[in-house]
Amino acid sequence: MKHLIRTDDFTSQEIEEILADAKKFSDGRFDRILQDKIIITLFFENSTRTRSSFEIAAKRLGAEMVHLDVAKSSTAKGETLVDTAMNLDAMGPHAIIVRHQNSGVPKILSDYTNASIINAGDGAHAHPTQALLDLYTLREHFGDVKGKKIAIVGDIKNSRVANSNIELLTRFGMEVILVAPPQFLPKTMLRTTHYIKEIIDQVDAIMSLRTQTERHSSQNYASLKDYASDFCITSELVGERDIILLHPGPVHRNVDICDALLADKRCKVLEQVTNGVSIRMAILKKLIS
Repeated sequence: MKHLIRTDDFTSQEIEEILADAKKFSDGRFDRILQDKIIITLFFENSTRTRSSFEIAAKRLGAEMVHLDVAKSSTAKGETLVDTAMNLDAMGPHAIIVRHQNSGVPKILSDYTNASIINAGDGAHAHPTQALLDLYTLREHFGDVKGKKIAIVGDIKNSRVANSNIELLTRFGMEVILVAPPQFLPKTMLRTTHYIKEIIDQVDAIMSLRTQTERHSSQNYASLKDYASDFCITSELVGERDIILLHPGPVHRNVDICDALLADKRCKVLEQVTNGVSIRMAILKKLIS
């Protein structure tokens, strides 16, 4: 049984097939190929876009969705995560979509289930479906992304989105530049800078990350206002440059990206959400159809 824990669980050829399927699905060309399939969502962290996107993707393909209310589940009574997964798996679902605040949980659970485990985000480790929809969005705009440059801006050290995008986008030929304050930069061989103005004339795209206040203490930055003064993507910064903007959401307005740019045609945030449904349809087809 195939699982999706990290982007490198798929070969480049498999990803090309997923992107091609997503394109067909986005054009409305799909059937109920997952009829009689059962998918469970197991979310230990809050989610709007990812959970809803998976549910819509599954229902468009005819699957039945079962959402486990974690707050009312046996995990609240002391049952281990592994036992929870094994008990759910014993009911015969075809996939279990897992989000957890701790890195590594989906991988651990995948060792104990017959159902496909799909990682919907684990701690600061990985968010493979987000990276796949980001690649799809970039390809829809640029065509071939090889040789294009993208700046990933913000709390990179704590970002599962950044980790997954770094692996995937570099594999498909993009140059990734990391822009962050020193305390938010991981150890890396990639090009880095603390000043976005240094690279603004060199990049084709900017991916702003959410300021993840829940994953670090207040000492990392004096205030969101101070952070925004250095790293918010603003109209003044971008000007009339031919640069597209991405963000995994939720956006902290005027901290991550300013209001004016969120309404700008160069901003692809809502396109990313739309594309997320098609990409997740393609992933479900790949894993369980």
